[in-house]
Amino acid sequence: MKKVKCAIIGSGNIGSDLMIKIMRTSEHLEMGVMVGIDPASDGLARAARLGIATTHEGIEGLRAMPEYADVQVVFDATSAKAHIANNEILQRDGKKVIDLTPAAIGPFTIPAINGDENLSEPNVNMVTCGGQATIPMVHAVARVSKRTLYGEIVASISSKSAGPGTRANIDEFTETTSKAIEQLGGAERGKAIIILNPAEPPLIMRDTVIVLSQGATQEAIEASVADMAKSVQAYVPGYRLKQKVQFEVIGDNAPVRVPGLGEVSGLKTTIFLEVEGAAHYLPAYAGNLDIMTSAALVSADRWAAQTIAAEAAQ
Repeated sequence: MKKVKCAIIGSGNIGSDLMIKIMRTSEHLEMGVMVGIDPASDGLARAARLGIATTHEGIEGLRAMPEYADVQVVFDATSAKAHIANNEILQRDGKKVIDLTPAAIGPFTIPAINGDENLSEPNVNMVTCGGQATIPMVHAVARVSKRTLYGEIVASISSKSAGPGTRANIDEFTETTSKAIEQLGGAERGKAIIILNPAEPPLIMRDTVIVLSQGATQEAIEASVADMAKSVQAYVPGYRLKQKVQFEVIGDNAPVRVPGLGEVSGLKTTIFLEVEGAAHYLPAYAGNLDIMTSAALVSADRWAAQTIAAEAAQ
């Protein structure tokens, strides 16, 4: 079967996990090049052992390689700042870009919400790991509500699963995830918090989603949340509800204040999630890696399938 060659820029935790996923599970992609900037990185060493072409000279090193001509899609797992420069070069070279940083140059994409809508875009942004885990649940509440006033997410991940790139992007994480809560989740106001937990042994990824909405029954929200969990589990099997959805009625006699909206009332929904990773690179506690790389792989695989079909039809 014909496959589309890809490259990964960023040989850290996210890039390394994605590389192994592509090699083990991708239907339409095959690894072409692994790119880093640290010649001693474990990701580059592992790629070399697996027979994949590597460079430690960043994107310019990639462009100088003969393999670059065959690469059609590039995953960027570096940092928001680096992605701005990388994307400019890759767009000039006509490459499809899947952005795993919080740069948010391209449209926000979460497979369970809008997976097929952005396939033709030259740059697709995968929001953040916390966004991939939690925004589907904000959307699940919003799609059965008349009005969704507020969405807040708290993503707690093991400190060991957060590499230098993740740590350098904390501010961008909160800003990008907050915007995506509004744009994809459907909340009028969004807020995102990330916690790096240093506990030993490392704790599995846990997420809390709080949504204030109006015009939906508890039964409708519960059903929508359960359906959304199944949609995400289709590509992240370790994604699950940790306990029953919690509700609290916020009455007009005791409203809450939402910045920009003033005092509001409605139905408060609290959803507790757990994301267990597939342990392709880091152990299963690193669900934050798994959901991010799985979402990126699904998006790229769908694009590659379309590309292969279009080329065969010519």
